[in-house]
Amino acid sequence: MKLQSYLLLLIPCLIFGQQNTKVDFKTATSNLTLNFDQQSISGTVSYEFEVKSSIDTIRIDAINMNFTNLKINNKVVVFKNSGKELQLFKGYKKGKNTLTFEYKATPKQTLYFVGEGDGKQIWTQGQGKYTSHWLPSFDDENEKVIFNNTITFENGYEVVSNGVLAAKSIKDSLIIWNYQMTHPMSSYLVMMAIGKFQKETKVANSGTPLEYYIAPNDVSKFEPTYRYSQQIFDFFENEIGVPYPWEVYRQIPVKDFLYAGMENTTSTLFAQDFVVDSIGFNDRNYINVNAHELAHQWFGDMVTAKSGEHHWLQEGFATYYALLAEEKVFGSEHFNFQLYEIAERLIGASRTDTIPILNPKASSLTFYQKGAWALHYLRENVGHENFQKAVKSYLLKYQFKNVETDDFLAEINKVSDFDTQKFKKEWLESAVFQTKDALAVLNKGPFIRAYFEVSGLSEKSFSETEFTYRNLLKGNGFYPLKEEVIYQLQSVPYENKKELLKFAMQNSGIRVRQAIAKTTREIPDDFKSNYLTFFEDASYITREIALNKYWSDFPEERISVLNKSRNWVGLNDKNLRVLWLTLALATKDFEQDKKVAYYEELLDYATPNYESNLRQNAVTKLLFLDKNDQNTLKYLVNALVSHKWQFVKFARENIRNLLKSDIHRTFFEKMVPQLPEREKIQLERLITEKI
Repeated sequence: MKLQSYLLLLIPCLIFGQQNTKVDFKTATSNLTLNFDQQSISGTVSYEFEVKSSIDTIRIDAINMNFTNLKINNKVVVFKNSGKELQLFKGYKKGKNTLTFEYKATPKQTLYFVGEGDGKQIWTQGQGKYTSHWLPSFDDENEKVIFNNTITFENGYEVVSNGVLAAKSIKDSLIIWNYQMTHPMSSYLVMMAIGKFQKETKVANSGTPLEYYIAPNDVSKFEPTYRYSQQIFDFFENEIGVPYPWEVYRQIPVKDFLYAGMENTTSTLFAQDFVVDSIGFNDRNYINVNAHELAHQWFGDMVTAKSGEHHWLQEGFATYYALLAEEKVFGSEHFNFQLYEIAERLIGASRTDTIPILNPKASSLTFYQKGAWALHYLRENVGHENFQKAVKSYLLKYQFKNVETDDFLAEINKVSDFDTQKFKKEWLESAVFQTKDALAVLNKGPFIRAYFEVSGLSEKSFSETEFTYRNLLKGNGFYPLKEEVIYQLQSVPYENKKELLKFAMQNSGIRVRQAIAKTTREIPDDFKSNYLTFFEDASYITREIALNKYWSDFPEERISVLNKSRNWVGLNDKNLRVLWLTLALATKDFEQDKKVAYYEELLDYATPNYESNLRQNAVTKLLFLDKNDQNTLKYLVNALVSHKWQFVKFARENIRNLLKSDIHRTFFEKMVPQLPEREKIQLERLITEKI
């Protein structure tokens, strides 16, 4: 990076670093109204702040907002609106001051309006997007404020924000929701969520209310979605040693969320993908994300890193404590295998991922997973009890403040003579993953030692390993041992391994059976009846693999297997239903009179009426059936304007690939004049790209 651009990058941080020493914003009281049709927000905001020393200009981040009726200390003052900041330079004095104003904004990001009709939702995502797009606030995490939000919206919808619901009143056809906080937090943690939800409240052992939200049509999925939630909460309070720092804890699933979850203070938002039934729980459950976001209520929300350099103090801690929660739920073998798999990823990535933890440009893998491994190594070396004492002291000392890495390491130094400077150099300042140290820690566990031994069998012939494989498949060892055996059997001829496979099919759990389904390249005739039992497995992913494979290998039985799987739906992306429709359309002699209806259903799933994961699944299958289908291409183009960056990336990559064909380039060029303006702009950019 050039020095000039580096300095430009630093200027906002320097400005706020200077402002924080001279001005302290204490409380923010907002009264907000949302307009779903206009996708806008408006309202009044009142700040209380203290001027500690002379300052020329006070700045509040505010992206593309209109301000009116602005007063400081109840007097109208001149101000400047740069389009990025609200700048104040008159009317305030040393000591206590008040600021009030009215504003309106139509945010392009951070505040999202999703769905339509009874399915409409509004939700926010502040981290990485900046709350200043919808609420005049502070992009600098070091400015901590007590936020109290009052939100007005239509009757019939649940409205959630940070803190305790202090009051709720009716005004005509509107409901006014008043939320109050008692402790300060960084602006990126301010949130709101609005939608049709049902709520169930539990109470933690400590007395904290735990509020779990779910859409009305998902009520039957409540238990598997929130399974172990209270157990994790109670475990954290005991393990961390510091009571949950807020008055209430909520969890709300929202449609087309940008990430897996977000730890807004008191109120976590998470992706609808994790709302599952009892079968889906085996494929994709919320437990790790649940624990990760809850851990952030201490590590990130209560104690916040001063800058990106120390981001691991949030993500590394949350990732590690989520693993500890999983250990509590699933046992030590699960915990150690998770650590092993993380180590494998870190070792694999180390060739290209060369930025250390203490660098704001480090990757998510580094901040989250290498950060978690650093903490595990530290905990193993200082002892669990000493580690717990240090964490407790660290949290209590810096509660509702901002921290640096040395603040945490200083607390470790108080309870142990462990060399934290060497630890910092090797684990936090070096880009190298300390493989030798990690393996030494892993090898303490008998399961991991056994797993390493099984992994080593891959270098031997089948005649040398058959007896060991048989004993492993018969044994009661943790499932990865058996799974590893199945993967090693891939290269063994079927006749040699068939008895082992059939035994494993009858005596193993979901994961091992799924490994067999995945690794079966061709289904032998005498294995057909065994393979068909996958259709009954309590896993939508296993069923998807099995249906696709069986349909492909046995054309003469396609109608039979389609009838068997006719009513399958699957996960939130309807993986089974979308596959079934695709295969039904691709099967020549199957229900010709219903082909149009099946096509229309599959095409409908590609429309903006659904979440992006289902749309992407449907578009992928439609392109498989016919890359020249202009109905599909239209919805592929529409994906370019989604707020979900993953879906946008999918669309761009597919369109770029299709544009290599002259016929598709012609399709897209003819489509441009008929498109809405935003879609037109995005498609034209791709068409005019240099190949």
